[in-house]
Amino acid sequence: MSLILYGHPFSSYTQKVLIALYENSVPCEFRSLAPDMPLHMEEWRRRWPIGKFPLLVDGERSVAETSIIIEYLQLAHPGPVRLLPADPMMALDVRFLDRFFDLHVMSAVQHAVGGALTGDPLKREEGLAFAAEKLERAYRWLEGQLDGKAWAAGEDFTLADCAAAPSLFYADWTHRISEDFPLLRGYRANLLARPSFARAVDEARYFRPYFPLGAPDRD
Repeated sequence: MSLILYGHPFSSYTQKVLIALYENSVPCEFRSLAPDMPLHMEEWRRRWPIGKFPLLVDGERSVAETSIIIEYLQLAHPGPVRLLPADPMMALDVRFLDRFFDLHVMSAVQHAVGGALTGDPLKREEGLAFAAEKLERAYRWLEGQLDGKAWAAGEDFTLADCAAAPSLFYADWTHRISEDFPLLRGYRANLLARPSFARAVDEARYFRPYFPLGAPDRD
């Protein structure tokens, strides 16, 4: 039985898992969650009543939470690209960076998006101000961390980069990564050039007009 992934192509967390699947060419049926796909919505809610996506289904097993999904894929459906290092201490560094991108980059973006979705101009500005302060701090820290590295954790593409790609993609739309951070800007460009993420970005291109902060005419 093939894998099934429930999610939405414009979702950063769905893209995070898609990158992992594409990196190792793992066959998977994608089931988009949208109002015009009521059967997919019903199946997803039945399998995961918490109501968060993406959700991976492998036979009778349902796997939730993006980082856990990617670790599960490495265990159950390994491929040539090892997204978690075999060395435990190196794997710990990768897991930390994965959490950093989710919690300190993507969460700030979601705060700004949430403010914009209220339709209240004041909440929109408050959300953007909050995100700008948080993201600027994250950018500065990342600039120091990336010195001498090809990817987030070193020479190899890992789980950390799966998290970084959509996080930095949308973060730059929310609060532009300035020229003060050349390493981070270059890293984001390298992520966009990675075939797995480039594919995820192209598959979501149709939905750009729905970005509540206004998608820039680039990327």
